[in-house]
Amino acid sequence: MRVLTRPGLQLGLKLGAGAVAAGLGVLGWASLIERNAFVVRRFEVPVLTDGAEPLRVLHVSDLHLLPRQRKKSAWIKSLASLDPDLVVNTGDNLAAADAVPAVLDTFEHLLARPGVFVLGSNDYFGPTVKNPLRYFTRRHAEAGPRSRRLPTASLVHGLGAQGWVDLTNRRDSLTIRGQRIDVVGVDDPHLHYDRLDLVRAPASPDAALTIGVTHAPYQRVLDAYAADGCRLIIAGHTHGGQVCLPGRGALVTNCDLDTGRAKGLSRWWPGAGSTSSASAPADAAWLEVSAGLGTSPTAPVRLACRPEATLLTLVART
Repeated sequence: MRVLTRPGLQLGLKLGAGAVAAGLGVLGWASLIERNAFVVRRFEVPVLTDGAEPLRVLHVSDLHLLPRQRKKSAWIKSLASLDPDLVVNTGDNLAAADAVPAVLDTFEHLLARPGVFVLGSNDYFGPTVKNPLRYFTRRHAEAGPRSRRLPTASLVHGLGAQGWVDLTNRRDSLTIRGQRIDVVGVDDPHLHYDRLDLVRAPASPDAALTIGVTHAPYQRVLDAYAADGCRLIIAGHTHGGQVCLPGRGALVTNCDLDTGRAKGLSRWWPGAGSTSSASAPADAAWLEVSAGLGTSPTAPVRLACRPEATLLTLVART
């Protein structure tokens, strides 16, 4: 048995106190600073037909909004100054049963723009406390016990009444700057609410672009969209990993998407999730996954993964 001398004991106590202080510092940064350090990510995506006029698409996702979060709300309101041609909302707007009026107020100026939306699990059910280690197991996709139902119908009515198109397991077309844009969406795949059988169809050659929209980027949905000719796929849900390691990135995605695509712009083609090929085929879709703007009230931290909205500038492929 080893017995520490007084100097050794003091050193051990100092090291322990230092580790605790460092841990508290990281926790304070993640919970108080970084999760409120909103940023706009910008990407140029070559998906339009030759000679087409560029389009600006604003992607917002995973607000997880509480009525008291006025700073977040004000920042999202300011996004209207980006002058988007189209707004895409990929769900998880709510974090409480009384949050619908706050969400609609937050989107007040953006609702004046053409927009589409799909729903996430947190538009149906309130937040619950989860074991974070579960995200590292195959049980991550299990919905778990249902919490309180949220006023989903009020949210859908409020967004639709202002003109945004509900893409819950349906297709539609919009005319943006004189260009026909086809859009296809599914209900939340994380809850297995997606009905691909209702929306699958080859992309129309009459459309300048077909966009696939989903809350959670599960491979079955991405494969279907890419196979049907969607040249752009837009998703949220992952929070970019939410708690990441500097230099390594996301540890989990909370779905079957690989961590390398947890946020940002990448390429996707049918079977991309099961191939080791380093190069995408020429006709591969572009996949943009947002790290989102919020966190669940039960896990209010972000580390090395700032909350974000994304501005996509769509340009001609050549």
